[in-house]
Amino acid sequence: MRRLFLLVAAVVLVDTMFFAAITPLLPEYVDDLGLSKAAAGILSASYAAGTLLGSLPAGWIAARAGVRPTILLGLGLMSAASVTFAFADQIVVLDAARFAQGLGGACSWSAGLAWLVAAAPSERRGELIGSALAAAIGGVLLGPILGGAATVIGDEPVFCFVAVLGIALAIWTRTMPAPAPSPVPRIREVARALTSPRVVAPFWMVMLPALFAGVIVVLGPLRLDELGASGVVIGVVFLVAAGIEAIVTRTLGGVSDRTGRMVPIRVGLVAMTVAALVLPLPGHVLPVALAVIASVVALAFLWAPAMALLSEATEAMGIDQGFAFALTNLAWAGGEVVGGSGGGALADVAPDAVAYGIVAALSAATVLVLLAGNGWRFREPAASPADG
Repeated sequence: MRRLFLLVAAVVLVDTMFFAAITPLLPEYVDDLGLSKAAAGILSASYAAGTLLGSLPAGWIAARAGVRPTILLGLGLMSAASVTFAFADQIVVLDAARFAQGLGGACSWSAGLAWLVAAAPSERRGELIGSALAAAIGGVLLGPILGGAATVIGDEPVFCFVAVLGIALAIWTRTMPAPAPSPVPRIREVARALTSPRVVAPFWMVMLPALFAGVIVVLGPLRLDELGASGVVIGVVFLVAAGIEAIVTRTLGGVSDRTGRMVPIRVGLVAMTVAALVLPLPGHVLPVALAVIASVVALAFLWAPAMALLSEATEAMGIDQGFAFALTNLAWAGGEVVGGSGGGALADVAPDAVAYGIVAALSAATVLVLLAGNGWRFREPAASPADG
């Protein structure tokens, strides 16, 4: 179990490290390639777009071919995208490479987390998901350092190094014993899960913080750059934010195993509402940096509990865990695409506060619905894998 966790943790860490490397590079791409905020948002969100389109196919591949071949496919796509990113100098090629990386991430995440949850006791699900997410956030920690290094020594050596890491992980994956493929769910069963309030509720609770994250990742670096922050400073801001987020995410995964998933989720929704209202207000680098850090930490209250809740809900309906985490990817990617590309496009024609205000309104509305308990009768799934 320990070796499996280390493998899955390493896979998601390297994937998110490559994903987050763009943060300090984004202002440079804007300057060198003459990108608008909308174009920068599209580049940032291309990874999530690939994950969005690849999520359900990745779940099908994991169920049909098994988790190990699916992870190998994901690592192969990531390595190829890394090499492309190293040498491309046109925005269309960069968008395509980041999109391919998102496809690979859909495969790696769906299969890796499904493999981990299948081997884990149910009473530790939140803890293990939180720990894996902490490793992924560790990649987010290292990503800005990687991107910062690329601004100094060049894209070629940095992104080729990522490709080498992907190949090494593929070799390690081939040495691990894997479970046999599960029966592939019928389309009717998947459609039933996708339309069930029992699944839709945690799906939205994964999608909403992803939407906020997409807005922050695009508008946060650009705002800091406008105020005079260097690429290194921007990288440090997101490094600190990710470090605190990793600790909180790992802790709250275990807490949700003991207290129930909804306790940290409710706290996180309130914190997100406040953070989204405050974030566009400061006019100097330090308060903006602190607001970005606080906003990222607010997201950590939802990640592990909401993902565990979605896993339990789909399991209770008899859906394979590969598809369960495909839905998690779908929710995350949908939020990132809307938040990244939509937030960037909106910021081209309106103040940043408009995009943040929409996030605040959505978070507040979700809190009100949960507190009302009438319009959305949500309950946490029982431990037994049965659906009434």
